[in-house]
Amino acid sequence: MSTQATQPAPKDPVQVDPKHYTVELENDHIRVLRVKYGPGEKSAMHGHPRTVAVFLSQANFRFTYPGGKTEDGSVKAGEVMYFDPFEHLPENTGSQPFELIAIELKR
Repeated sequence: MSTQATQPAPKDPVQVDPKHYTVELENDHIRVLRVKYGPGEKSAMHGHPRTVAVFLSQANFRFTYPGGKTEDGSVKAGEVMYFDPFEHLPENTGSQPFELIAIELKR
């Protein structure tokens, strides 16, 4: 029996924040999420597996990571980003809403 403490699984964004995350498609290989944030809106802490994000609009955002570290970013409409598995609390720091498609890779 191991005495090491295990990390809890990251919270599913669709479960903890259905206002901002909806499932568009899911199968054994991927889950496609539509993500929409209004100006100044933020989420709850949650996690993603390996993910490809396709930004449908310009976005200014802040990611807060477990432990409190923050990272600000901005992207243009049409930009594509890849993320290794991670946990974060995202926030729209811009004055306009933004939308993206997040393709979570299951395998």
